[in-house]
Amino acid sequence: MLYDKLISLPGLFIAIIFHEVAHGYTAYRLGDPTAKEAGRLTLNPLKHIDIVGFICMLVFRFGWAKPVPINPNYFKNRKRDTILVSLAGPSTNFVVATISALIISMGFIKNDIVMESLVITLWYNVMLGVFNLLPFPPLDGSKIVASLLPVKYEYMFYKYEKYLYLVLVALIITNTIDKILGPLINMSLKLLLKIVS
Repeated sequence: MLYDKLISLPGLFIAIIFHEVAHGYTAYRLGDPTAKEAGRLTLNPLKHIDIVGFICMLVFRFGWAKPVPINPNYFKNRKRDTILVSLAGPSTNFVVATISALIISMGFIKNDIVMESLVITLWYNVMLGVFNLLPFPPLDGSKIVASLLPVKYEYMFYKYEKYLYLVLVALIITNTIDKILGPLINMSLKLLLKIVS
């Protein structure tokens, strides 16, 4: 068990760090310096780890990182730029997953530990990408959905988002989230491997 946890760490750190840095860097390029000023445009995992989300990733194989601070007031087009920033994290996870799948498929990795680490990196990145696209606060998917709504309904969405957050917590506590994530992750993995092959 200890070996399994230790060999999971590189893939887990890669998934978390690249996801959060992608959010912060995209926001920075769109005019928001908040993440940069908070020291979040770094590859230091300690800056990005949410301890509860990290433990959930190790134990339940899904979880979350510490959200990068974003200030939409800096954006020229608030709705569009919020969507771009929200998509940046999951998109980066899928890119990293694709690169991992490509390296695996090339077959030149002969070391079992390195190969296992790559497989875990592939899985964690697909998981984090899929999980964060779910439309529940505080996940990225909720910000995308809210930004696509007319302003009136967007306001209502944020007004009642705490209840949607409770739905997410309930799904996690009852392990129902696995029934949602499982098929989505498997479908994404099959699609990714088909594209790579």
